[in-house]
Amino acid sequence: MGERGGGWGGMDYRGWLDLGDVRRRLDGGADPEAWGPGGSRPLHRAALFGAPEVVAELARRVRDVDALENGTTALWDAVVAGRAENARVLAEAGADPWRVGFGGWSPGRLSLAGPVPELFALPEGERELSEAEQAVAREGRRLIDALGELYYDGTGLACVAGIDAAEAIRRLGATDADPELMEAVLDDPYDFDMDETLRLVGVTTVPGGCVVTQPWGYAPQQPLVQKLLSAGTVCYGLYANPKSGNQGSVFRDGVGVGWDLHPGGGPDEGDSPAEVLTNYVFCHHAVAYSIAYAGLRPTDARAVTGPPDAWVELPVRDYWEH
Repeated sequence: MGERGGGWGGMDYRGWLDLGDVRRRLDGGADPEAWGPGGSRPLHRAALFGAPEVVAELARRVRDVDALENGTTALWDAVVAGRAENARVLAEAGADPWRVGFGGWSPGRLSLAGPVPELFALPEGERELSEAEQAVAREGRRLIDALGELYYDGTGLACVAGIDAAEAIRRLGATDADPELMEAVLDDPYDFDMDETLRLVGVTTVPGGCVVTQPWGYAPQQPLVQKLLSAGTVCYGLYANPKSGNQGSVFRDGVGVGWDLHPGGGPDEGDSPAEVLTNYVFCHHAVAYSIAYAGLRPTDARAVTGPPDAWVELPVRDYWEH
């Protein structure tokens, strides 16, 4: 985050942890209502990145603790980001946990599906989560815990419902990879030119389907790979692009129906109620989101990080064919 006007020049995300500096800026004339151009608000930044005492300081200085930035309140942002202490401080400062936001959800009701379901007291007349909503939350927490802390920058995935590894290999026309080459590649994949390793992928059967993985590249998300894999079913592709972030795609029965998606990015304006819930549960968990979208239920991260059931080599083809 670069220079900002309104008394916030030089402030980056770490600055919202420093109560003394924030207080000095505010006392010196920094605007509590605006953080640079574009309608950004200091309270929203603090809700996401700051310490609870900084949130409290800003909350008492703003005109409306429930003011919107990009359609959301600071309390909504704190809940979605998993900043429970900041959410509590905002509620104590008068923010409304039951104010309806995206998809008909309020931050209070959304929190019932999160890691701290007791964050707010449920008022009389407010709906509990339905059985189906509880199931989404439970499976989300289970899957996130099962995958654990994994490094996946640069990884490509194709998560396919209803077929096992053997069927995926058949659909792709793949053959066993050379063991000596694979040993060298796995020792340091970045020691090879991408053209030498792009057609090498791992395939693993998991409950509900299979995962095609390439921990060093985007091959599984290529259109033709997903087209072949998704015949009669659904495939969610992910490439964790080190330069531009997580990129998602969806193929159903051989047809691309979603591209340039942002798995793990959190709820967005225009999401359906079900999408808001799913995007909240898997916020900042792009791999888990991709796996869950296809209905897969792995019990660990092996299908993503390896070793897979099989390392195979894809035949020479134009994999950008749609």
